[in-house]
Amino acid sequence: MNKKQLAIIGSGATAIYLLKHINDHYKELKSFFQEISIFEKGVHMGMGMPYNPETTDIYNLANISSEEIPELPSTFGNWLREQQPEMLASWNIKQLPIDDAEVYSRISLGAYFHAQYTILITQLTGKGVIVHQIKEEVSDVLLDDKKEQVGVKTEKHDIRNFNKVVIATGHHWFEEDNTKIGYYSSPWPIHKLLPKSGEYYNYPIGTLGASLSAFDVVTSLAHRHGSFTEKGNELSYKLKPEAKGFKLVMHSSEGWLPHLQYEQEFPMREIYRHASREEMLSLIDEDGFLRIHTYFEKICKPALISSFKKDDMPKILQKLEYDNMSFKDFIQIMSDEHEYSNSFEGMRKERLEARESVSNNKPIYWKETLDDLMYCLNFHAELLPAEDHLFFRREVMSFLMNVIAALPLSSANILLALYDAGCIDLVAGNVEVLEDGGKKNSTLIQVEKEDGEKETFNYKMFVNCAGQKNIELDQFPFSSLIKTGKVRKARAKFENLKDLNELPKSVNRDLILQEKGELLLCTGGVDIDAAYRLIDKEGKPNNGIYDISFTHTSGCRPYSYGLQACSATSKILTEVWLSAISENSKINVEIEKITEIYDENEI
Repeated sequence: MNKKQLAIIGSGATAIYLLKHINDHYKELKSFFQEISIFEKGVHMGMGMPYNPETTDIYNLANISSEEIPELPSTFGNWLREQQPEMLASWNIKQLPIDDAEVYSRISLGAYFHAQYTILITQLTGKGVIVHQIKEEVSDVLLDDKKEQVGVKTEKHDIRNFNKVVIATGHHWFEEDNTKIGYYSSPWPIHKLLPKSGEYYNYPIGTLGASLSAFDVVTSLAHRHGSFTEKGNELSYKLKPEAKGFKLVMHSSEGWLPHLQYEQEFPMREIYRHASREEMLSLIDEDGFLRIHTYFEKICKPALISSFKKDDMPKILQKLEYDNMSFKDFIQIMSDEHEYSNSFEGMRKERLEARESVSNNKPIYWKETLDDLMYCLNFHAELLPAEDHLFFRREVMSFLMNVIAALPLSSANILLALYDAGCIDLVAGNVEVLEDGGKKNSTLIQVEKEDGEKETFNYKMFVNCAGQKNIELDQFPFSSLIKTGKVRKARAKFENLKDLNELPKSVNRDLILQEKGELLLCTGGVDIDAAYRLIDKEGKPNNGIYDISFTHTSGCRPYSYGLQACSATSKILTEVWLSAISENSKINVEIEKITEIYDENEI
C-alpha cells in the first residue's frame, strides 16, 4: 500500500462523528492515513439503523432535541429551517416554526445525518483525502501480523488491506422472528409489524418492555387503527370501527413507564462536571480499584445534595445529608417516588411537572446531575471490580434507563390518549416466552408477578422490545478474529472473591473465568482498552483494529448510549491518535494518561 489507509465499518452516527473529528484535525492526522474507505451494508450511507426509512416509521420520534445533538457542520434545528414545508411534511413535521428544544421524527434526523455525512465527505476530499464509499456488507476481518495489515473481506470482492480498521457497526438482533406464532424478536424494521392497507388487527398485541422501543410499536400501530385529535395541549384517540378489539398491552418487569422529558441546564454531558480528574484518581484504592460505593459517597452525594436543594426536594435532601444512605438505598427511594398503583395516572401526574419544567425553562437538576455522574463513571469503568459491575447491571442500569431515556411530552400525550380510550394497558411482572402450549398461530407468555403468582397471556402478535443485549463472543461478526484469538471476552477482576465456592448463587457460573489464578467476571461483549483497541486472548491490544460499536463494547463501557456518547467515543479515539503523533510514541492508555485526554478536551 503506497498510501496509508483507514477503513470504517459502518456509516451511522458513530462513524459520522468519527469523520467529523478526523476532519477537524486532519492536518495532524494525515501521517496516520491518506485514504478512508467506508463500508455500509444498508441502502443509505450516513444515516444509521434507528433513523433510516428502511427500518423506522414517520410516527417514530427521535427522543432527542437539536440542542442535545453534538456539533456537526450544521445544527439539526438550523438544517430543518432550511428545508421546504413539503419536505418537512413528508417527515411528519407540521408544527412551525422549528424549535431547537422540540423532538422530531427519526426519519428527519436520518435525513439530517445523511446531509452532514455528505458535507464531511466533501470537506475531507477537499483536503486531499481519498474517500471510498462502499455499499457492501463486511463478512470478515483478518489480521496479518507480519505485514501489519488488516484485511477487510466482503461478499462481493476479494480482501482489501488497510493500516487501520475501525468497527462502527450498529444494532444487530441475533434471534430470529417466528412469524408462524406471531413472535418478533425486535421491532425492526418496523414495517414488518404494520397491517396491509385496508387491514386491521382486531385483537390485543403484546410487547416485552415499556421503554422507548415499545413506544415506537405503540405509536406506529395506533396511528393505523385510529386517529388522534388535538384539544389545547391534550390529545384524544378514537379507534376506527373496523379495528374493534385492537389493544396494546405492554409487559414490564417493574411495571414502570419511562420518566418524561425535562429541561436541562447543560444539555451536553461532560465527564468531569462534578468531579475533577484528580478527585477521580484519588478514589482508586490500594488494589487499583475504584469502588462504586466510594464513588457514590465521595462524588455523587455532594453533587446530588446540591441538585436536590435547587429542585427544592427537602425530603430526599434530608435523607442524603443525614442518613447513612447507600447507592442502593438511593435507587430504591427514587424508584418508590416513581412507582404508582396505576402507571398511566402516575405519568399524568408527572406530566404536570415536566410541562412546567419545559415551558418555564426550569431544569430538573437531580436527573441531569445523575446522568452526568453515571457518564463520568462509564469512562472509568475499567477501574471497577467485578462486584461493582454486577451491582451496576442489576441495581442501577434499569433505573437509569428509565430515568434518563426520557419520553418526550408529545409521546406521553399519545400514551395517555390511548389509555383514556381503553386501547392500552401495562402489566407488571417477569415475562417468559413459552415454546409450547400456545394456541395455534400465537405466542404464549407466562408472567410472574412480585408475589410469585403466575398468569399466562396469549397473543397473535408479540414484539420483543427489550433492546439489544451484550453480544456473546461467538456472535462477534468477524469470525477470523475469533478463530485466531485476536479478540476475547470483556472481563473484570473480583476484588474480594477469591474462590469459586464463595460465589453467590444468583451469579451465573457461565460468566466466570479462572485465568492465571484470578477469578474474573465476563461483563459482556468483547474486550477493548481505553483507546478502543481490541484485546487478544493474551491480553495484548491490537494497534490495527479499533471497536467503537456500543453493542460490542458495553461490557467495558456500560453507560455508553445515545448520540453524545457516539461523539465522545469517536473524539476519544481521535485524540488518542493525536496524542501518539504529537509525542512520537506508542499509544498510552494508562489511566493517568487517558484521563488527561478526557480532561483537556472536555469530553
